[in-house]
Amino acid sequence: MDKRSQQLLKVLIDQHISDGAPVGSKTLSTHANVDLSPASIRNIMKNLEDQGFISSLHTSSGRVPTKKGYRYFVDSLLVFKNPSEDEVNMISGKINSSSSLTNTIADTLSNLTHHAGLILIPKIKKTTFKHIEFINLSKDKVLAILVTSDGQVMNKILNAEKEYSESELIEFSNYFTNNYSGLTIEEAHQKINNEIIDTKKRMFDLMQSAMDTSNLESNENIFISGKENLIDNEELTKDLVGLKKIINLFDKKNALMALLEKSQSSSGVQIFIGEESGYHGLDECSIITSPYEVDGEIIGSLGVIGPTRMAYERVIPIVDITAKLLSFNNQKKFT
Repeated sequence: MDKRSQQLLKVLIDQHISDGAPVGSKTLSTHANVDLSPASIRNIMKNLEDQGFISSLHTSSGRVPTKKGYRYFVDSLLVFKNPSEDEVNMISGKINSSSSLTNTIADTLSNLTHHAGLILIPKIKKTTFKHIEFINLSKDKVLAILVTSDGQVMNKILNAEKEYSESELIEFSNYFTNNYSGLTIEEAHQKINNEIIDTKKRMFDLMQSAMDTSNLESNENIFISGKENLIDNEELTKDLVGLKKIINLFDKKNALMALLEKSQSSSGVQIFIGEESGYHGLDECSIITSPYEVDGEIIGSLGVIGPTRMAYERVIPIVDITAKLLSFNNQKKFT
């Protein structure tokens, strides 16, 4: 693509991302800062359309970018807008002040980008327990707080078959910490199974329930925030059938988890535009992901999902700096 075509395509996509409307030759002539006649602009637009970078809704309308156009824009034309000092300080402050980073990171990404924020945490099978605490919420609800040796804190509300006294729960917590601290989940499971027949069966049942229903060994190690940003998005709500598919993917989470896990196999920011994700329900969405690490080893990934018409120049740097700050925080925290 020659420089004039690149310049016009960049202006067209910038303008469309800004206001969502098809872009005509007159708008391009005003904003492109190129010495071209209206006829030359129309010819270039025709060539870009023939090559599949833009499309028109009907003959007399302006043009909008295609997925191919967005991909070329992101790969070759994008000028990044680095997060402001206030945004970086906010991300860093949230990371450093939170004992549980999962929902905090997803919420922060969602709030900053106005899209849905995602984070995939490492499965904790290889991580050992440090402490567990049980707290009464009601007659049949108990809050389990699990702390791992690497500092992760996970909360889970358990359905109890009976009402436990505060002293019983303290006893359970102390017993677990004294007897299972330093074991992995698999080791704790095995030890509990071996001891389940003794007189403290009720206590072990509760602990078993805590691990069976926690997110430590299930696929619930993906946290999502800001689904309402997609539901409220004008671009996506035009296609209610497509929006329903997106919501179903969020509910199942398997596809999103697969994408985040895919991003862990590559370094740096990964960008999936439309069907590049490989999931039909995400055809009208873009996903920006980046892995984060501890001691040089990638342990999870985070990202943002939104419509293809998103402010890539801003969203990509936010995802990138969040992953870097999270890696730096983990480095300080776990070493």
